[in-house]
Amino acid sequence: MILTKRLMIFTALLVLSFNTFATEPDWNAYAEVLKSVSPGTKNNVKLALVDYQALKENGKLEMAYQQISNFPVKSLGNKEEKLAFYINAYNILALKTVVDHWPLDSIKDVGSLFSPVWGMPAGSIDGKTVSLDDVENKILRPLGEPRIHFAIVCASVSCPDLRNTPYTASELNAQLDEQVQKFLGNADKGLKIGDKSIQISKIFDWFGKDFKPAGGVEAFIRRYRADLPPLPLKESINYDWDVNGITAKK
Repeated sequence: MILTKRLMIFTALLVLSFNTFATEPDWNAYAEVLKSVSPGTKNNVKLALVDYQALKENGKLEMAYQQISNFPVKSLGNKEEKLAFYINAYNILALKTVVDHWPLDSIKDVGSLFSPVWGMPAGSIDGKTVSLDDVENKILRPLGEPRIHFAIVCASVSCPDLRNTPYTASELNAQLDEQVQKFLGNADKGLKIGDKSIQISKIFDWFGKDFKPAGGVEAFIRRYRADLPPLPLKESINYDWDVNGITAKK
């Protein structure tokens, strides 16, 4: 009897310890998904291309999706854990949206003028149905980290590139810095120096207010590109919404 009670107490403490210290997933399944991402070129733009046909056939994305679908988000502790989890979750849901409707030319084809894809159910997180818009605008942006805009990938050519490894809380700061540097170093979609102005992605126009805590868009950009000449910045690089993968035969 005493041994049984001690075992019950030990089990309860173990559960309590898990609930107190449990953090983000190990992301092994998502790491397998990212093996379907490789450097390439599409529409004369250098980017990380996704092999959506492979993801549709190999079932790896479904495993990654099930992990976020069932993960208890209350176990996420600090801001870094939340950011890493929801960045990965957004990217998994964006990939899932494309794979579920593959083949297609653009993720925007999933929706319509009156019902854009961003507001449509994309899947579930912790058992709750969410859209891509929910994850980006209701969860991630309120966390006050402007660098998320170079980490979440809306499955399009002009989006930032998918990393070949998942985001993790312990490495998040360095990973986000790398994403910003890579995006601003890509003249095809991030930043291009002209004779009279510096062209930048329309991302900076759409989400301009998110960069105010960092001193504004220009201060943010010049922090990462100290080599830039003293020219005005213009949000004028064309945004290509073609899917960031090999165009499939329909």
